[in-house]
Amino acid sequence: MKDAILIAGPTASGKSALALEIAERVGGVIVNTDSMQGYSILNVLTARPAPEDLARVPHFLYGHVHPSTAYSTGAWLRDVAELIEKEVLADRRPVFVGGTGLYFRALAEGISEMPEIPPHIRERWRHELVERGAPRLHRELMLRDSAMAMQLRPSDGQRIARALEVLDASGRSLLSWQGQRGEPLIDRTSARFFVIEPNREVLGERINRRFDTMIEQGALEEVRQILTLDLDPALPAMKAIGVRELQAVLDGEMDAGTAMERAKIATRQYAKRQSTWFRNQLGVEWQRLLPNETIMEVVRMAIEKRIE
Repeated sequence: MKDAILIAGPTASGKSALALEIAERVGGVIVNTDSMQGYSILNVLTARPAPEDLARVPHFLYGHVHPSTAYSTGAWLRDVAELIEKEVLADRRPVFVGGTGLYFRALAEGISEMPEIPPHIRERWRHELVERGAPRLHRELMLRDSAMAMQLRPSDGQRIARALEVLDASGRSLLSWQGQRGEPLIDRTSARFFVIEPNREVLGERINRRFDTMIEQGALEEVRQILTLDLDPALPAMKAIGVRELQAVLDGEMDAGTAMERAKIATRQYAKRQSTWFRNQLGVEWQRLLPNETIMEVVRMAIEKRIE
């Protein structure tokens, strides 16, 4: 894809509003680049675009994944490739927006091909993770694939289980698969790269207000709905910020005020981790957008790149 616009930023930083403004002005389309906003049901809790925003420009890859699915970077990249193959993005400037750094990296740099994992192998290791716990699985991985195990924290159960399932399914280490880099999906020379660096204090206030609004708009009912599915708590969708806290309210284990405050704290901590990742992992081609830069200045920069 030529002339792509990439907009990264921490949660509640205003990146969706910026993407919408740019997409409208350049005749573009918006492609979700956030792992949580791809899940269905959690519409409010993951701050997906409102219906009036969806009506302004076409949006893709929002709410298209059932929460029972462990959606991955590779799956997201395949979905983007399918949009390209079906010419859904043809003649429209793609604006990728979100807070998942690995999605942006895969889009711009390519990603390693991964083997297909048979369901019975995946289910086995998810069951082992629940029954035995992450530290014991990490010790097993250390015996079978010490190089991979040394890359992971003993508490990182999802990644440990992933390494073991890849090893069982393919007979090769996950490190070996990761070493085979794929091709990027965008033309880097014509793309524009933006990352929002908001004022931390202002961002904290925005996070607090937004979570209050989420409660008003039905976040608690969304959590009630997803709990009826009786999903594995280890699934990514079940780890969305606010699910655990609001579940505690529904279970009578916590009052609403305490749950909301804990969810706000968790969101602020998550935003800090995102900002740190973007600052340390994104290359020099990424233009840093500071709080004093207006939307119109960024729109101008995005448009000018295409004219050059």
